[in-house]
Amino acid sequence: MSVPFTAELIVEEYLHGLRIDTFLVRHFRNYTTWRMQRMVRAGAATVDEAPADQTQRVFVGQRVRIRLLEPPDKLLDPEPEPLPILYEDSWMIVVNKPAGLIAHPTGEFQSGTLANVLQAYVDARTPLKGLVRPGVVHRLDRQTSGAIVLATDHLAHRNLSMAFETSRISKSYLALVEGVVDQSSGTINRPIGRARTGRHVLMSARPDAVDAKPAKTHYTVLERFAAHTLVRATPVTGRNHQIRVHLASIGHPLVGDEFYAANGRIKPLHDGNGDALREVETGLPIRRHALHAERLCLAHPITQVWMELQARIPADFAETLDVLRNQTGIAGGPDSGQATSSTER
Repeated sequence: MSVPFTAELIVEEYLHGLRIDTFLVRHFRNYTTWRMQRMVRAGAATVDEAPADQTQRVFVGQRVRIRLLEPPDKLLDPEPEPLPILYEDSWMIVVNKPAGLIAHPTGEFQSGTLANVLQAYVDARTPLKGLVRPGVVHRLDRQTSGAIVLATDHLAHRNLSMAFETSRISKSYLALVEGVVDQSSGTINRPIGRARTGRHVLMSARPDAVDAKPAKTHYTVLERFAAHTLVRATPVTGRNHQIRVHLASIGHPLVGDEFYAANGRIKPLHDGNGDALREVETGLPIRRHALHAERLCLAHPITQVWMELQARIPADFAETLDVLRNQTGIAGGPDSGQATSSTER
């Protein structure tokens, strides 16, 4: 279906008192305010059946109708690619993100992102191209695989963002680290700030970190190998590169981490980007930092039903564990079943 497309909306309590153009842009995120204003001026909008003025404010419970006379003007380039979907409904999509895929356009990466792929996905399921814009609520580093949630509804986006900000969403990660971790479990409680490297994207848990903020990560050992350990890491806070920095700070950096070395050291930088942009040599099948977001637990942003979603580990991670198990002479660790299970479809 092409424009014009007509939509009818009921003003929500938290949008009470907004100008009509601002209200409409909240619902149709692929439209700029300027284009929405132009359509309102053209008589395409009504409030409770009466023609709307572009400076009019809307109030809770009012019925707003808009004829989208023009196509979206800030549409992400849709890029169809297959993606493992863990869960989807009218409000959100949870994806098992492949390693190497950046979450959303930024800097020099304006295409080839998860957001571009999901734009194509939702376009195929809506009556108008660009009617829905997938919103990235949290991020995973480019080379981190695993569960990531994106909102397809403005209220879901708001509620999910607030849940992440207030730590009402639980995430756990599988991390393969260098060295044998002695303690079966523990908590790393070290502030994280910017590393003093001149590269603002890199972080540090050293005492000299810039603008350090409290950071806490729980970890549990799942398997020990001859020279490596598989741990489950559960961040309590959400600092940038938190798990990578915290595990490195206790002497156990991630296998394949391009930047963070043991005890707070930063490896020589190749490009200044805090996410690995190329394969790294590990001596193992995995050629990137060995971190996978295995589980995401949250209350649904609209229904409030509690959800627990688990993402299958990718082939490079699974192959690496198999190699280490064979080298160590074991068939699997105490929790190896959880490291390979999945709920994706």
